[in-house]
Amino acid sequence: MFEYPRDWIVRGDEDSIKFRDAEPPDDMVVLAFSYMRVAPVVAECVSLLYLVTHVTEKGGRRRKIEGWDEPREMRRIDVEIAWRQGYYFEKTHKRTAVTRYGLGRRGSVQALLTMDFLEEDLDRFGPVWDAVLESLQLDEWIPNLSRGPLLA
Repeated sequence: MFEYPRDWIVRGDEDSIKFRDAEPPDDMVVLAFSYMRVAPVVAECVSLLYLVTHVTEKGGRRRKIEGWDEPREMRRIDVEIAWRQGYYFEKTHKRTAVTRYGLGRRGSVQALLTMDFLEEDLDRFGPVWDAVLESLQLDEWIPNLSRGPLLA
């Protein structure tokens, strides 16, 4: 669970939940979220910073990444996060685009977050990414999904 703009469109597909600022093809940003459970030994032995670095340098994404910034790490009391920003040529708009690849983990739950948008929209969508990471909550029981977690 995390915060995102109220007016964004949310749709699930076969491998993730996607958040968009508009219906395709008019969307200018796509944020994708998926998660998996990992064995506790994996969480203890393999850092997210290592995973993010390894996966982004290995490649395998649908597009050719021109370059990656240095990976970043965030730690909160209960959540570990690592992410990295890369750049690619977006063919539809014929401009440079930004891709962000992040992993978050708490306990045995590991989340994958990705976000893609045009580089010229960094000031617009960068703060959304920051808010998602700051508000990311994993491995929490929510008794009523329509209301979200209750404050004590």
